Amino acid sequence: MGIMEIIGIAGSVSLLSGWRLYLCVFATGLAMRFDALPVPEHLASLAVLENPWVMGIALVGALAEFFADKVMWLDSIWDTVHTLVRPVGGALLALAIVDPSDPAMQVIAFLLGGGASFLAHGGKASARAVVNTSPEPVSNVAVSGLEDIATVGLLWLAYEYPVVAAGIALVLLAIAIALLLIARRIIRRVFFRVREPDT
Repeated sequence: MGIMEIIGIAGSVSLLSGWRLYLCVFATGLAMRFDALPVPEHLASLAVLENPWVMGIALVGALAEFFADKVMWLDSIWDTVHTLVRPVGGALLALAIVDPSDPAMQVIAFLLGGGASFLAHGGKASARAVVNTSPEPVSNVAVSGLEDIATVGLLWLAYEYPVVAAGIALVLLAIAIALLLIARRIIRRVFFRVREPDT
């Protein structure tokens, strides 16, 4: 596996961790346990994800996130609590993917993985804050369900086809940046409308 593919997988998994960290950990561990995900020798450190304790904790977290993410405003509270957890988790996953014999690459992966995960988390949290301004609960459930499906699908694609993993990471990065910019614009518009004095 070439350096570009490894960086692509690390970037994709880090970005997806900014959306659904627990689901990324559980799905990867489950796929490894049932040999659906053949792990190359240099990714042997990921074997910790198929540990029953790690999988159990990740499953509890994934289920809690699945339900919390469907409830208006509870999803934003959940995102706020995970502002530190997701970037650290994404950085550690990226660290586990790169070659452990190359310390410089590990530092780069840790920093970029954490940054990518934080950016994806920020985009998700901002977008959900905007969705929460809608009075009906259907949009929350729809957006959350789409995130669940996209996370599982993109995670599978990143591991199964490492050649396109770099492209996936770039697309996710562009989506996260776009969500941040759109959310910022909408929030500023709503904020200034609220502050306008009554005439």
